[in-house]
Amino acid sequence: MTSRPSARSLRDLLEPPHHVRDRRGRGLRGPLMPPDLPARRTPASRFDKAAISAFAELDTHWHDRLTGLDVAVDDIPRMLPKDMETIAWPDEVTADGPVPLARLIHAGVDARGNPTRAKIILFRRPIELRAQDDDELPEILREVLIQQIATYLGVDEETVEQGPDAP
Repeated sequence: MTSRPSARSLRDLLEPPHHVRDRRGRGLRGPLMPPDLPARRTPASRFDKAAISAFAELDTHWHDRLTGLDVAVDDIPRMLPKDMETIAWPDEVTADGPVPLARLIHAGVDARGNPTRAKIILFRRPIELRAQDDDELPEILREVLIQQIATYLGVDEETVEQGPDAP
């Protein structure tokens, strides 16, 4: 049985990956590629950076109400629609037809009785596949996050987009 990769939190995404290189048992000789070169950046790291900036923009307006919310990234969704014929998703799921793009998990209690925080999980691959180019990815992420934050706060999407102080 293989273990499922866990969703990465935004704090984990900010730390650079640690790669060990030990050719022929001589110890670490240096990085294969300096971290500032574009070739070193993976699609996952580009997505993570775009997700952080999209969330940061919304967090500047709603920070006081989003302190209990975590944002994580998972590669693919591991869920199916409630009804395959009508493709009905609950409000907590942002989807493009039968494919979920993000999911909100409300705060609760885990199996051990410990409290859990609310979490938005962004599904990287489905969102990336909907972006035609690198410029469209931040726009899609922003729209998905607006929908998820609106569901979390119990307000409409226009209110999230305009900010809490808008008339």
